[in-house]
Amino acid sequence: MAVRQFKPTTPGQRGKVLSTFEEITASKPEKSLTFGRKKTGGRNNTGKMTVRYIGGGHKQKYRYVDFWRDKDGIPGTVKTVEYDPNRTARIALVFYADGEKSYIIAPNGIQVGQQILSGKGAAPEIGNTLFLSDIPLGTIIHNIELRPGEGAKLARSAGSYAQLTARDGKYAVIKLPSGETRMILVTCRATVGSVSNGDHELEKSGKAGRSRWLGRRPHNRGVVMNPVDHPMGGGEGRASGGHPRSRKGLLAKGYKTRSPKKLSNKFIIERRSK
Repeated sequence: MAVRQFKPTTPGQRGKVLSTFEEITASKPEKSLTFGRKKTGGRNNTGKMTVRYIGGGHKQKYRYVDFWRDKDGIPGTVKTVEYDPNRTARIALVFYADGEKSYIIAPNGIQVGQQILSGKGAAPEIGNTLFLSDIPLGTIIHNIELRPGEGAKLARSAGSYAQLTARDGKYAVIKLPSGETRMILVTCRATVGSVSNGDHELEKSGKAGRSRWLGRRPHNRGVVMNPVDHPMGGGEGRASGGHPRSRKGLLAKGYKTRSPKKLSNKFIIERRSK
Protein backbone atom coordinates (compact mmCIF):
# COMPACT_ATOMS: atom_id res chain seq x y z
CA MET A 1 0.00 0.00 0.00
CA ALA A 2 1.78 3.06 -1.27
CA VAL A 3 1.07 6.52 -2.60
CA ARG A 4 2.17 8.20 -5.80
CA GLN A 5 2.94 11.83 -6.62
CA PHE A 6 2.07 13.52 -9.89
CA LYS A 7 4.01 15.82 -12.18
CA PRO A 8 2.70 19.41 -11.96
CA THR A 9 1.35 19.50 -15.51
CA THR A 10 -1.84 21.28 -14.31
CA PRO A 11 -2.74 23.19 -11.13
CA GLY A 12 -4.84 20.22 -10.00
CA GLN A 13 -1.93 17.82 -10.46
CA ARG A 14 0.50 20.00 -8.49
CA GLY A 15 0.77 18.66 -4.96
CA LYS A 16 -1.67 15.81 -5.60
CA VAL A 17 -0.79 12.63 -3.72
CA LEU A 18 -3.05 9.61 -4.14
CA SER A 19 -3.03 5.90 -3.36
CA THR A 20 -1.65 3.53 -5.97
CA PHE A 21 -4.59 1.13 -5.35
CA GLU A 22 -2.15 -1.73 -6.02
CA GLU A 23 -3.83 -3.94 -3.41
CA ILE A 24 -7.26 -3.69 -5.12
CA THR A 25 -8.18 -6.91 -6.94
CA ALA A 26 -11.78 -6.21 -8.09
CA SER A 27 -13.47 -3.16 -9.59
CA LYS A 28 -17.13 -4.06 -9.04
CA PRO A 29 -18.70 -4.92 -5.67
CA GLU A 30 -20.66 -8.07 -4.81
CA LYS A 31 -24.22 -7.18 -5.86
CA SER A 32 -25.94 -9.11 -3.07
CA LEU A 33 -24.05 -7.11 -0.43
CA THR A 34 -24.76 -3.61 -1.75
CA PHE A 35 -27.65 -1.18 -1.96
CA GLY A 36 -28.08 2.30 -3.40
CA ARG A 37 -27.04 4.96 -0.95
CA LYS A 38 -29.47 7.87 -0.80
CA LYS A 39 -27.94 11.29 -0.24
CA THR A 40 -29.65 13.86 1.98
CA GLY A 41 -27.68 16.98 1.09
CA GLY A 42 -27.71 17.76 4.80
CA ARG A 43 -31.53 18.17 4.80
CA ASN A 44 -34.00 16.53 7.18
CA ASN A 45 -37.45 15.10 6.35
CA THR A 46 -38.99 18.59 6.05
CA GLY A 47 -36.29 19.81 3.67
CA LYS A 48 -34.57 22.04 6.21
CA MET A 49 -30.76 22.11 6.16
CA THR A 50 -29.63 20.66 9.49
CA VAL A 51 -26.00 19.91 8.59
CA ARG A 52 -24.03 22.44 6.60
CA TYR A 53 -21.41 21.88 3.89
CA ILE A 54 -22.91 18.63 2.54
CA GLY A 55 -24.26 18.18 -0.98
CA GLY A 56 -23.60 16.79 -4.45
CA GLY A 57 -20.96 14.13 -4.83
CA HIS A 58 -20.64 11.05 -6.97
CA LYS A 59 -23.30 8.37 -6.81
CA GLN A 60 -22.24 5.62 -4.40
CA LYS A 61 -23.33 2.17 -3.34
CA TYR A 62 -23.21 1.17 0.28
CA ARG A 63 -21.45 -2.11 1.06
CA TYR A 64 -22.72 -4.18 4.00
CA VAL A 65 -19.67 -4.76 6.20
CA ASP A 66 -19.69 -7.48 8.86
CA PHE A 67 -18.56 -5.82 12.09
CA TRP A 68 -19.79 -8.74 14.25
CA ARG A 69 -17.65 -11.59 12.84
CA ASP A 70 -19.78 -14.11 14.77
CA LYS A 71 -19.63 -17.06 12.32
CA ASP A 72 -17.66 -19.09 14.85
CA GLY A 73 -15.78 -22.16 13.65
CA ILE A 74 -16.74 -21.66 9.98
CA PRO A 75 -13.65 -20.98 7.84
CA GLY A 76 -13.81 -18.26 5.22
CA THR A 77 -11.66 -17.59 2.15
CA VAL A 78 -10.71 -14.09 1.03
CA LYS A 79 -11.79 -13.72 -2.61
CA THR A 80 -11.12 -10.04 -3.34
CA VAL A 81 -9.79 -6.85 -1.77
CA GLU A 82 -11.89 -3.87 -2.82
CA TYR A 83 -12.18 -0.10 -2.58
CA ASP A 84 -15.04 1.22 -0.45
CA PRO A 85 -16.16 4.83 -1.05
CA ASN A 86 -17.87 4.92 2.36
CA ARG A 87 -14.73 4.43 4.49
CA THR A 88 -10.99 5.05 4.41
CA ALA A 89 -10.02 1.39 4.86
CA ARG A 90 -10.13 -1.30 2.19
CA ILE A 91 -12.68 -4.10 2.45
CA ALA A 92 -12.29 -7.80 1.70
CA LEU A 93 -14.94 -10.12 0.27
CA VAL A 94 -15.06 -13.42 2.16
CA PHE A 95 -16.69 -16.68 0.99
CA TYR A 96 -17.55 -18.91 3.95
CA ALA A 97 -17.63 -22.70 3.82
CA ASP A 98 -21.41 -22.73 4.37
CA GLY A 99 -21.96 -20.67 1.21
CA GLU A 100 -22.47 -17.27 2.83
CA LYS A 101 -20.63 -14.18 1.58
CA SER A 102 -19.73 -11.07 3.55
CA TYR A 103 -17.48 -8.04 3.51
CA ILE A 104 -15.00 -7.41 6.32
CA ILE A 105 -12.62 -4.55 7.04
CA ALA A 106 -9.42 -5.68 5.33
CA PRO A 107 -6.48 -5.96 7.75
CA ASN A 108 -3.05 -4.83 6.63
CA GLY A 109 -1.26 -7.67 4.85
CA ILE A 110 -4.29 -9.82 4.05
CA GLN A 111 -3.99 -11.76 0.79
CA VAL A 112 -6.49 -13.19 -1.69
CA GLY A 113 -6.94 -16.91 -0.99
CA GLN A 114 -6.11 -16.55 2.70
CA GLN A 115 -8.23 -18.49 5.21
CA ILE A 116 -9.80 -16.60 8.13
CA LEU A 117 -11.64 -17.89 11.19
CA SER A 118 -13.46 -16.47 14.20
CA GLY A 119 -14.45 -17.62 17.66
CA LYS A 120 -12.93 -20.06 20.14
CA GLY A 121 -10.08 -22.12 18.77
CA ALA A 122 -9.05 -19.58 16.12
CA ALA A 123 -5.31 -18.90 15.96
CA PRO A 124 -4.19 -15.32 16.79
CA GLU A 125 -3.26 -14.61 13.15
CA ILE A 126 -3.96 -11.61 10.94
CA GLY A 127 -7.64 -11.43 9.96
CA ASN A 128 -8.90 -13.84 12.63
CA THR A 129 -11.43 -12.60 15.19
CA LEU A 130 -11.12 -13.83 18.79
CA PHE A 131 -12.41 -12.97 22.22
CA LEU A 132 -10.11 -10.65 24.16
CA SER A 133 -9.65 -13.48 26.67
CA ASP A 134 -7.98 -15.62 23.96
CA ILE A 135 -5.67 -13.01 22.39
CA PRO A 136 -2.03 -13.00 23.61
CA LEU A 137 -0.92 -9.91 25.51
CA GLY A 138 0.89 -7.32 23.41
CA THR A 139 -1.00 -8.25 20.22
CA ILE A 140 -1.94 -5.50 17.76
CA ILE A 141 -5.72 -5.56 17.22
CA HIS A 142 -8.51 -3.61 15.50
CA ASN A 143 -12.31 -3.80 15.09
CA ILE A 144 -12.86 -3.91 18.85
CA GLU A 145 -16.25 -4.31 20.49
CA LEU A 146 -17.20 -2.10 23.43
CA ARG A 147 -20.00 -4.41 24.56
CA PRO A 148 -20.32 -8.15 23.86
CA GLY A 149 -22.29 -8.83 20.69
CA GLU A 150 -22.65 -5.15 19.81
CA GLY A 151 -20.27 -5.22 16.87
CA ALA A 152 -16.93 -3.50 16.39
CA LYS A 153 -16.82 0.18 17.35
CA LEU A 154 -13.12 0.99 17.89
CA ALA A 155 -10.08 1.11 15.55
CA ARG A 156 -11.93 0.79 12.23
CA SER A 157 -10.43 3.54 10.06
CA ALA A 158 -7.44 3.27 7.72
CA GLY A 159 -4.15 2.40 9.41
CA SER A 160 -5.56 2.44 12.94
CA TYR A 161 -4.86 -0.21 15.56
CA ALA A 162 -4.93 -0.76 19.31
CA GLN A 163 -2.85 -2.94 21.59
CA LEU A 164 -3.94 -5.46 24.21
CA THR A 165 -1.68 -4.61 27.13
CA ALA A 166 -3.07 -6.53 30.12
CA ARG A 167 -5.93 -8.56 31.60
CA ASP A 168 -7.39 -8.05 35.05
CA GLY A 169 -10.19 -10.42 36.02
CA LYS A 170 -13.10 -10.03 33.63
CA TYR A 171 -11.58 -6.96 31.98
CA ALA A 172 -8.88 -6.48 29.35
CA VAL A 173 -6.79 -3.31 29.22
CA ILE A 174 -6.57 -1.78 25.74
CA LYS A 175 -4.39 1.09 24.56
CA LEU A 176 -6.45 2.85 21.88
CA PRO A 177 -5.23 4.79 18.80
CA SER A 178 -5.94 8.10 20.56
CA GLY A 179 -3.57 7.17 23.38
CA GLU A 180 -6.42 6.46 25.78
CA THR A 181 -6.11 3.36 27.95
CA ARG A 182 -9.38 1.74 28.96
CA MET A 183 -10.88 -1.49 30.25
CA ILE A 184 -13.13 -3.64 28.07
CA LEU A 185 -14.82 -6.93 28.98
CA VAL A 186 -12.82 -9.99 27.90
CA THR A 187 -16.00 -11.41 26.33
CA CYS A 188 -15.79 -8.73 23.62
CA ARG A 189 -14.27 -9.60 20.26
CA ALA A 190 -11.41 -8.04 18.33
CA THR A 191 -9.61 -8.82 15.08
CA VAL A 192 -5.86 -9.44 14.98
CA GLY A 193 -3.73 -6.99 12.97
CA SER A 194 -3.98 -3.34 11.97
CA VAL A 195 -6.41 -1.81 9.47
CA SER A 196 -5.34 -1.62 5.82
CA ASN A 197 -4.52 1.50 3.77
CA GLY A 198 -2.20 2.98 6.37
CA ASP A 199 -0.88 5.54 3.84
CA HIS A 200 -4.27 7.23 3.66
CA GLU A 201 -3.02 10.05 5.90
CA LEU A 202 -0.40 10.96 3.25
CA GLU A 203 -2.98 11.59 0.52
CA LYS A 204 -3.64 15.12 -0.75
CA SER A 205 -6.62 15.85 -2.98
CA GLY A 206 -4.84 18.50 -5.07
CA LYS A 207 -7.97 20.45 -5.95
CA ALA A 208 -11.32 21.56 -4.56
CA GLY A 209 -13.20 19.48 -7.13
CA ARG A 210 -12.09 16.25 -5.53
CA SER A 211 -13.83 17.31 -2.31
CA ARG A 212 -16.99 17.99 -4.31
CA TRP A 213 -16.84 14.45 -5.73
CA LEU A 214 -16.91 13.24 -2.12
CA GLY A 215 -19.99 15.34 -1.38
CA ARG A 216 -18.21 18.08 0.59
CA ARG A 217 -19.21 21.67 -0.13
CA PRO A 218 -17.02 24.72 0.65
CA HIS A 219 -16.62 25.27 4.37
CA ASN A 220 -16.46 28.94 5.38
CA ARG A 221 -14.93 30.12 8.65
CA GLY A 222 -16.86 31.77 11.45
CA VAL A 223 -14.56 34.81 11.69
CA VAL A 224 -15.47 35.93 8.16
CA MET A 225 -19.21 36.01 8.97
CA ASN A 226 -21.28 38.82 10.45
CA PRO A 227 -22.21 38.89 14.15
CA VAL A 228 -25.76 37.80 13.32
CA ASP A 229 -24.43 34.61 11.70
CA HIS A 230 -21.73 33.46 14.11
CA PRO A 231 -20.39 34.30 17.61
CA MET A 232 -16.93 34.87 16.09
CA GLY A 233 -18.20 37.14 13.30
CA GLY A 234 -17.91 40.91 12.96
CA GLY A 235 -15.12 43.34 13.72
CA GLU A 236 -13.33 45.91 11.59
CA GLY A 237 -10.98 44.59 8.94
CA ARG A 238 -9.41 41.22 9.68
CA ALA A 239 -10.16 41.22 13.38
CA SER A 240 -10.29 37.72 14.78
CA GLY A 241 -13.29 36.41 16.65
CA GLY A 242 -12.01 36.19 20.22
CA HIS A 243 -12.42 32.79 21.89
CA PRO A 244 -12.91 30.04 19.29
CA ARG A 245 -16.38 28.54 19.54
CA SER A 246 -19.05 26.87 17.47
CA ARG A 247 -21.97 28.58 15.78
CA LYS A 248 -24.10 27.72 18.81
CA GLY A 249 -21.58 29.24 21.22
CA LEU A 250 -19.95 26.02 22.47
CA LEU A 251 -16.25 26.63 23.19
CA ALA A 252 -13.74 24.78 21.01
CA LYS A 253 -10.01 23.99 20.92
CA GLY A 254 -9.45 22.59 24.39
CA TYR A 255 -12.88 22.85 26.03
CA LYS A 256 -13.84 19.40 27.33
CA THR A 257 -17.28 18.30 26.18
CA ARG A 258 -17.35 14.82 27.74
CA SER A 259 -19.80 14.60 30.64
CA PRO A 260 -18.07 14.07 34.02
CA LYS A 261 -21.08 11.91 35.05
CA LYS A 262 -20.82 9.53 32.08
CA LEU A 263 -21.11 5.93 33.30
CA SER A 264 -18.26 4.63 31.16
CA ASN A 265 -15.77 7.05 32.76
CA LYS A 266 -14.93 4.37 35.33
CA PHE A 267 -13.52 2.15 32.58
CA ILE A 268 -11.01 4.79 31.39
CA ILE A 269 -7.65 4.29 33.08
CA GLU A 270 -5.79 7.07 31.29
CA ARG A 271 -7.28 9.80 29.12
CA ARG A 272 -6.05 10.36 25.59
CA SER A 273 -2.85 12.35 25.17
CA LYS A 274 -3.24 16.01 24.19
